[in-house]
Amino acid sequence: MLFRNSQWQYAGVDAILCAAGDLLNTELFDPVDLGGSTRSTVLRCRVAGGGCVIVKSFSSELEGLRSFASEAAGLSLRLAGPELLGVDPAVPLLVMEDLGGAPTLADVLLGDDPEAAATGLVTWARGLGRLAAGSVHRRADLVRLRDRYDKGVPSWEDEPWIERNFTDLLTLLGEAGIDAPEGLAEELNGIGTAIGKEYPAFTPGDTCPDNALLTSEGLRLIDFEAACFQSVFLTAAYCRMPFSTCWCVFGMPADLADDIERAFRTEIVTAYPVLAEDLVWQTGIRRAIAVWTADATVALLPRTLEDGPLHRTRRPVPTRRQLLRHRWEVASALEEFPAFAETMRLLLREVAGRWGVAPLPRYPAFAD
Repeated sequence: MLFRNSQWQYAGVDAILCAAGDLLNTELFDPVDLGGSTRSTVLRCRVAGGGCVIVKSFSSELEGLRSFASEAAGLSLRLAGPELLGVDPAVPLLVMEDLGGAPTLADVLLGDDPEAAATGLVTWARGLGRLAAGSVHRRADLVRLRDRYDKGVPSWEDEPWIERNFTDLLTLLGEAGIDAPEGLAEELNGIGTAIGKEYPAFTPGDTCPDNALLTSEGLRLIDFEAACFQSVFLTAAYCRMPFSTCWCVFGMPADLADDIERAFRTEIVTAYPVLAEDLVWQTGIRRAIAVWTADATVALLPRTLEDGPLHRTRRPVPTRRQLLRHRWEVASALEEFPAFAETMRLLLREVAGRWGVAPLPRYPAFAD
């Protein structure tokens, strides 16, 4: 058995296996810890009679309960992800099919095969676009399912996280000794209001490379802890930034970046034909870049007093300072939003300028 710590090993594993076994009416054994998070414990377990399943048990803390309801509801839509085999709201936990040992998109991007990495990126983007396009009529279904598994915590769709990030960004600027450019608050309010209303579609929430399995049957997504409906631009921005909320962020060839964004867009215009108009598309993507850049800044800037890697174990990986420098560089070109773009230039000069960190290199697969 492989465990993160002895407390987890002795405090809860037997109860988790027992509850999951009751759901499936069989015995589970030989659990292997797959990493989880502070919100959840994820186990691969052998099943009496053969095969394996994935058991995911959630903490009783606010974020654990939110994640449980979102994942149970999102997987129940059966639009993407592993097959949901059982849900126990009392623990709470769920049991999913085991998708095996297929490589993730992160694996191929950090590998040495540029063709596999390029194919994986396009497969990922096209799959996300198809998922979004195929989901637009299922919003009421997700609401109904989330109500079924509700643990009294609002979903991310119901949380004003964008507005909260924008407020926190203004506070951080003051703490960094940076005077906010004139009109920034009004500009941020307009960005948040617009993107909150535009072209909703389903997302698992964390569509990062390590949650994208490249199986023999195509793309399979895991981690639905933030499943919700949101503007398609918030998902599409992952293609351009790239990977808006992820640790696996490096540079890539410009023509390939265009290819993956085009793959996503080609699929989503089947549901929202107006997104074929360049002005609509470009403005929406740039709003989303502003939203995610504020999100990264609020999350990471307070943690840059001492720099460090973005992932505990994976290598290579950018540092927090490298990622923020990259995000600010990209967002500094958002000239539709002059106050925000100027804010990014101020951060680059007044904050990143003191760090002296190197720019992001390319993904190892494209290093040559």
